[in-house]
Formats: sequence, C-alpha cells, structure tokens
Amino acid sequence: MSLAIVYSRASSGITAPLVTVEVHLSNGMAGLNMVGLPEAAVKESKDRVRSALMNANFEFPARRITINLAPADLPKEGGRFDLPIALGILAASRQIPQQALADYEFIGELALSGELRPIRGVLPVALGAYQSGRRLIVPYLNAQEATLAKQATVLSARHLLDVCAHLKGEQTLSACLPDALNKENGSSLSADLADVKGQQHAKRALEIAAAGRHSLLFIGPPGTGKTMLASRLPGILPEISDEEALQVAAVASVSSDGFNPRHWKRIPFRSPHHSSSSVALVGGGRPPRPGEISLAHHGILFLDELPEFSRHVLECLREPLESGCITISRAAYQAVFPAQFQFIAAMNPCPCGYAGDSTEHCQCTKEQIRRYMGRVSGPLLDRIDMQVEVAKLPAAVLAGSENYASDNSLAVRARVSGARALQFKRQGKCNATLTVPELDYHSALQEEAKHLLHQVMTKFMLSARVYHRIIKVARTAADLEGSVSITVQHISEALRYRCLDRMKIII
Repeated sequence: MSLAIVYSRASSGITAPLVTVEVHLSNGMAGLNMVGLPEAAVKESKDRVRSALMNANFEFPARRITINLAPADLPKEGGRFDLPIALGILAASRQIPQQALADYEFIGELALSGELRPIRGVLPVALGAYQSGRRLIVPYLNAQEATLAKQATVLSARHLLDVCAHLKGEQTLSACLPDALNKENGSSLSADLADVKGQQHAKRALEIAAAGRHSLLFIGPPGTGKTMLASRLPGILPEISDEEALQVAAVASVSSDGFNPRHWKRIPFRSPHHSSSSVALVGGGRPPRPGEISLAHHGILFLDELPEFSRHVLECLREPLESGCITISRAAYQAVFPAQFQFIAAMNPCPCGYAGDSTEHCQCTKEQIRRYMGRVSGPLLDRIDMQVEVAKLPAAVLAGSENYASDNSLAVRARVSGARALQFKRQGKCNATLTVPELDYHSALQEEAKHLLHQVMTKFMLSARVYHRIIKVARTAADLEGSVSITVQHISEALRYRCLDRMKIII
C-alpha cells in the first residue's frame, strides 16, 4: 500500500497536540504537495527531507507525493516534522516496514546529511506521548530534556539511519534514562540574606512575603538595598515540588531560549528591564511565545524602577496577578500560558529619589512627585499586598560587623517552610491565593483586631481588596508565630506594610 501514517506533535502554548502525518504516493507528474496549514518552515522541509534521504542512500520516490498534516485547522510551524515526513515517505515507498510506525511518535529536524537536530518544546511532546501510550523518538540533544517526563519511554537517535535501523529491527535504540541533574535551584546560598546590613523591617517584610507568597513593593532612596533584598528572596523560599518544576520546565521549553536541564528545580527569578514591551512581559508573537510573567511561573517576577515601565505595560499585569494565567489571542492562534508568579517591585519615592530623606535634599516639586507616583495606577497598587519603606542607613550601621544568626537565609527558610506547611495543612494553598470565602473561613480575627482594622479602613478609605489583603498578610504573620487566631499585633504589623496608604498626600 502506498499510504503511510506517522504520529508527531505540534506546539500550542505549553501543550503538544497530536498531529497525524499522512503520506500518499500516486501516479502522475513527480512532485511533493503538502497540505494541513503548514507554515513556511514546514513547507521548506520537503527540500531538507529530499537531501537527507538521498545523502542517507535511500531512494526518493519519483512519484506524486501528497503529505497531509492532520488536523488541518491546527497551525504547524518549525522543522519538527522533518523526521516523521521522511519516515512516512520511506514507509509509503516500502523502504521501511509500515507496521513498525504505529507504536511510536517521532519529532526532530533533519540536516541535509540526515543527522537529527534538536527542536524546541520537546518536554510537552514527551508528556503527550506518554498520555497516548506511545514511545517517543527524539534527536539525541533533546533526550535529557525529554526524560524529565519520567514515566514516558524516550528513545534518542543521532541520525536518520539509526531510526530506520531500529524500525527494521537491525539494531535497537536504547531507552534514555535521566542523568544526574546539576541542580541550581533556590537552595543555593551564594546570595545570603545576611549580606544585607540592617534593614530589619524590610527583612521581616521579605520573610512574610516569602511565607505567604505575597506581592511586595520596596520604596526608598537609591542605594538602600531594595534590589539586594529582592535578589535574596529565592534563597529563603522552600524548594518547589517535582510537579511545579515540570510546569516551569514546560514553559521554558517552548520559549525562545529553550530549557536548560541544568536548571531543573531552580526557582525562576525574572528581572526584565524597564524598557520591555507588553509583548515581552506577557507574551505574544506569531506563533505566541511565553513572556516574562509566564517564565516566572512558580517563581518571582521582579520589576526594578517600577514607575519607569510604560503604564500600558504595567496595566497588563493586573489580570494575571488575579487569575494566574494569560490568554494570548491572535487571528490564527490562541494560546494559554500559566503565570502564577510572586510579584516583587522596587521604586524611588520621587524622580530624584530623595523625597523624605533626612540626609539629602529633594529637588522635586509636589506636582512632579504626584505625576511620578501616578505612573503606577491605583488598581495595580491595590493588587500589591505589601508596600514597605526602605530607609537610608547611617554609616555606622554599614561599617559595623554585627550580624544576626536569625537573618541568614538558612534560618529564614526554615521559618518560611514551617509557615508554608501550616498553610497547606490548613487550606491546601498559600495565604496570598485564598479566595474571600476561604479567607473568612480560615482567618479568625480577635475582636480588638477587627476594631483596629475597621478604624483604619474608615480613616484611609481603603478598598475592599486592600481590606482582604491586609488580613492575608496578618494571617501569614500569625502563621510564622504558630498562632491559630489573628491578634491585634498581627493586624498592626500588616498595616505597617501599607506605607502608600499612609502617604496619599504624596501620591
């Protein structure tokens, strides 16, 4: 029979939908036609496949070849279909057995010599192949990434001839085993929290933010340690689970840079420049690629110099901060990327940076300060749980050698891990992600704490969103102490982390 069917997979967001490659040989004028919504790179595969087959000493059929990539309405891009197309032509022309193809899925780009080149997004392909119950054959350089899908059966090959010999039964491709990965994860303490001199208030805020996965904004003059504090956050976070690490790897796998297996279980820390566009931040392009918020999935997105970002770019963060995902829609594409990130930001209090500083004279007028602070909208500030002032330290503190054992990252991580364990035992999630009904059920406020909170809400005319976020932060402070109920001290501490609500006259 001159019809062959080969299974492969496309790329759509962080999923890999099944693509059936159908190859038919018929009589007529020799040529190759490809249908099924292929992009330009896929159409060019016919030239790569022809050269690869000829250089591998196979016969390229001098017949009318029709290749269908089904489903026809799914866009296909890249060189990932080169290997299945080549195998389909060989099977349709009876140069390899057709029955051997049914149990496998194939993916890989072909060099003109027949060598297999790596492709992007192989991890979602391996997960899809496992769910379909088929084995997967990938290029050798993709093997380590594909084996992160631990239950999938992955075979690797360096050349088209190796794959054909395996299908003919002349030799066997051995199953790939995951190598010992060099973990460069959040447990690395090269950047220790103890390196930050002083700033006990900011360190405490960072610990609470880590324990409850709260969003945090540092506000202070230049050189006070805002960026230094933010860079220490990964070192005090608990290690992410294997399931979370697999999701992180899947997002990185389909990104422009691809996934480096050496970064397995590393907590993502993304710090884009303030000149980044909205597409760079939330994702987009043709086909859609994940942006910084998705690359920070289960990790940290840090925006330094927050008001310097375009207001349009910052407004794009509002929906992902609430929903934990981003949907990118284009004329021919729609992709959903996860975006459950912890948002950390830093900013100066004014354009010159020295408003409120007792040692430096601020050059800015009130109108200039108001315009500068107005670059960050109120709805976005409402979505930030903690707003913390980071004051300039006196020279004596900077020159001192005093260090607190409780300030080092190992000690802080132990406390954070204990608080996280309490939260997951009680409600199955971090405090920052609680819905309003869940918050009411799991957060018992003492009467004095309720009275204080109501007074503050009335005095500063805070929104309902801020009201619930204050309770969430207080709940985390109580968890760090092992307290069942939220006391007036916990509410007072949470209120101290809302400095912009007390600085409305500046804004």
